[in-house]
Formats: sequence, C-alpha cells, structure tokens
Amino acid sequence: MEHIQNLIDLASKRAQELGAADSTSIQSLEEDTLLADIHKALESLRCEGVNKILQLRQNIASAKKNKMLSAEERSAHIAQYQAEIEKARIIARQNQADDAALSKAAVSYANALSAKIIKSTDCIQNEKILKLKSEYKERSAQIKADAQKRLAAAKSEHEKETVSYELKTSLFDAKNHTQTEIDKCNDVKRQVFTDHIQENRQLRNGRTNFAEDTELKLKNYAYNFKPAKFFLDNGLYLAIVVFFIVCIIIAPISGNGNLLSLPNIFTILEQASTRMFYALGVAGLILLAGTDLSVGRMVALGAVITGLILHPGQNIVTFFGLGPWDFTAMPMAARMIMALFLAIALCTLFCVFAGFFSAKFKIHPFISTLSTQLIIYGLLFFGTSGTPVGSIDSDIKDLIGGRWILGVFNGELITFPKLIIPAAIAIVAAWFIWNKTTFGKNMYAVGGNSEAASVSGISVFWTTLGVFIMAGIFYGCGAFLEAFKANASAGTGQGYEMDAIAACVVGGISFNGGIGKIGGAAIGVIIFTSLTYCLTFLGIDTNLQFVFKGLIIIAAVALDSIKYLKRK
Repeated sequence: MEHIQNLIDLASKRAQELGAADSTSIQSLEEDTLLADIHKALESLRCEGVNKILQLRQNIASAKKNKMLSAEERSAHIAQYQAEIEKARIIARQNQADDAALSKAAVSYANALSAKIIKSTDCIQNEKILKLKSEYKERSAQIKADAQKRLAAAKSEHEKETVSYELKTSLFDAKNHTQTEIDKCNDVKRQVFTDHIQENRQLRNGRTNFAEDTELKLKNYAYNFKPAKFFLDNGLYLAIVVFFIVCIIIAPISGNGNLLSLPNIFTILEQASTRMFYALGVAGLILLAGTDLSVGRMVALGAVITGLILHPGQNIVTFFGLGPWDFTAMPMAARMIMALFLAIALCTLFCVFAGFFSAKFKIHPFISTLSTQLIIYGLLFFGTSGTPVGSIDSDIKDLIGGRWILGVFNGELITFPKLIIPAAIAIVAAWFIWNKTTFGKNMYAVGGNSEAASVSGISVFWTTLGVFIMAGIFYGCGAFLEAFKANASAGTGQGYEMDAIAACVVGGISFNGGIGKIGGAAIGVIIFTSLTYCLTFLGIDTNLQFVFKGLIIIAAVALDSIKYLKRK
C-alpha cells in the first residue's frame, strides 16, 4: 500500500529530524497530525482483521453465557461468529506486515517526539517549582516579619498568644499551598510520561513493553514515595534485615561458623516447611479479623494420629483404652493415605466446630478456638496419657521427610530437604484460592466489612465457615508432615499458634481484617524461622528468644494499628 509506505517513510524522516533538533514546538502528542494520520491508517488495517477477531471472540463468550438463547440458537450464533473469525484471520494475515512495519516506525517516531516533549515539560515545570519555592521563602519571611512587629506591639499575653497562633496557621497555610502547587507541577510531568507509554501501547494495538512498564512503575513509585510512609510500612522489615546482617557478621567472629551457608539456608527452609501450613491456615482467619488459638493442638492431634498409623510394629500407646494397634499388615501406601485423611478430617472437624459458633453466633474466633484448643488438649492427654507414640517407619520417613543429596560443595555435603516441596505446593494452592477464586474475593470482602459484604449478596456464614474448613485442611496436612520430623505426642506443637499468628502479622496480614497477601504470610514464616535459627546458631538462650519474638510481635501489631488509624 502506497499510503502506508508514505507514512512509514515520513515517520522515519521525522524521527531523524527530531533526533537532530534541540526541541519541538509541539507540547503534546495529541497535537501531532502525523500520529493522528498513523492512528487512522492502523485502524483501517486492523478494523476488519485483528480487532474484529477480538470482538467476535467476545461475542462468542457472551453467547455462551446468554441464557435467553436456546441451544440451537446459541450453536448457530457461535458457528456464524467462528465463520466470520476465519474471514477476519485472512484479512489480518494480509495486513500483518504493513501493520507491523507502520507500528514499528510510529513507535520510533512517538519515542523521539515524546523525548522532546518530556524534556520541554520537565524544564518548564521545574522552573515553576523553583519559583514556587522561592516565593514560599519570601512569603514565610514576610509572615514572620509581620508577626514580629505585632508581637512587639502586643500589650498582653493573650495578644501574644493570638499572634503566635496566627503565625503558625499562616505558615502552615503557605506551606500547604506551595506543596499543592508543586504536586500539580509533578502531576503534569508524570502525566506527560504516562501519555507517552499509553500512546505506544495504542500504536502496538494494546501490547505492552516490559522496559516501558518497568520505567513507568519506577516513576510512579518515585512520585508517590513518602519517607514517613515508607518507614511506617517497612520499618520492621528494615530492622529485621539489620538484625540478620549483624548475626551474619557476628557468627564467624564468635566462632560459630558461617551463618549464610547453603546447608543453613536449607535447614531454615526445612524448619519453616511444616509451619508454613499452619500460617497459611491461620492467615485466612486473621484476614477475617479473627485468630486461631488451637493451631498447636491441631498439630498434636494430626501428628499423633499419623504416628500411630505409620509406627513400625505394634504401638506402645493406647488411645482411650483401645489398642495398642499394629498397622504393618496394611500396604504402606494405604497407611499413608489413611493417616493423611484422618489428620485432615479430624483437624477440619474441630475447625468446623469452632467455625460454626463464630459464623452462626458471632462468637469471636479467639473464644471459639480457645474452646477447641482446650477440648483437643484434654482429649489427647487423657487418651494417650501424654505418652509419645514413637517414631514412624524409617523408610517412609526418609521418603517424605528425608533429603536428596545434591553433592559436595566447598568440602560440605549439600542435601535438599524434601519437605520444602509440599510447602511450596501449599503456598501456590493458597495463593490461587486467595487471588483467583470467588471465594478468595469473598474472604477479602467479609474481612473488610462483613455487613457491606452481606448487603452485596455474599454469604458471611458460609464464607466464614469455608475459611475455617480451609484452615483445617492446611492444619491437617502440616500435622501429617510434622510426624516425620519428631516423635509425636500430646505436647507436640506447643506454642505453634503464636509463631503462626506472628508470622502472618509480620507478613502484613492485618488484624483489622480485609488486608494482606498470602505471599506476606509465607515470607513471615521464613523471617520468623530464620530469626529463631539465628538466635540458636549464636547460642542465645532459648528463654531469651521468647523476648525477641515478643518484641517483634508487639512492634508488628503496633505498626499495623498505626497504619489502620491513618487509613481511618
């Protein structure tokens, strides 16, 4: 097409001219007539091709959802749309080369033109900002001078207080006015760059560019960056990072070895793997502005059941006077399935028990899960007399909870813990539920404002109960894996609920409800596990470790409360 080629040549020529020029008289992309002509040409190339294909696909999706159509009508419509799509594909292929060449030349020209416009705009707005700052200094000096005269003429303390108050008010108003005008100048600069990115996306027919998107995000972040907000949001993490750096430096000096080694990192991840399940479970309850005090007892329940079933030979423990049992006659696969099923089923059953009272009678989860904790605690200790169930079968323990040998590096045998794999799968599953399902969206809605969620048609009862069920499934899976780490007993998991709750809060899941991400909970678990490991590695007394944990918890909750108050 001759017209298309002329536009390509003209765009290339203009781009070269702009590259050699110092500036341009054009102040916005909308003023440029060449870009307007290119947009018209691209629209004509895409109208009956790629754009029509997109529209027809939307028509097909709408037809599939349209309940007013009969099956025959729906099939007829879809068949017609698909036939039109095939015709549009032929046109799209015919115009593909011209489209690509023109859009490429147009983007190059738009980049050159935008560079000049951005430079010109930044220069103009920066001059305005300097002028505003200068005027603010002059205005402040004048306000202070006037106030000094009035103070000198004041005849009473009341007049002096009035002048001082008016001085502060005038200075505040002057500063606020100046900052507002400066923000407007910065808005203009940011908008010009945003227009540049949007223009390129339109020329590419909606396709994004990684480099442009990254630059836009960085500029937006720099524009919105406020030191006070940054330290409020990240102060705790910065303090923890500093703590870890200090530990890494101190460890070799104190003779404890290199803390930041691959074996130590894998050990931290292994210790965090089972606790990840508990944090993922309790995270949903915290998102609903609740909590769960029964996590530790859930761990003990599932681990004891798993230990009883997977114990090699006859058990040494009786349960409520029944047993001891010997499950070795069953195939190992069946025993594993049975142990996992019972661990999940029992944990879910008790979670449903607590969840029902919270969802139905609006009892705070603190109370309902405290009750569940006491019930499980009593049942386990009464049923087993507190006797450990013993180790599980060594073969299955190595299969699930063992390590893969990676090799020898720098004289050290490196092994990879197998428990990391199910923990990673759990994170992905939880992330999918939270972010890609209607249930996940309902969780955020109920946690943010349960009354508003109810008015909008969301079942608060079933959403709340669903979160408890999800928590029970995660607890059961984690408790099953916990049995592969140590001999299970009624005391297994003591204090795990505090670690799980603390990990979620450190990870940014707000106790005020409706705020948080599953990735934050996962990072919180790793941070908390690393903290404990570092302190142990340095030989810090276990009792003192509780002090560090307590300080982190209160700091995290305090920062969360401050942010919540600021939002209100």
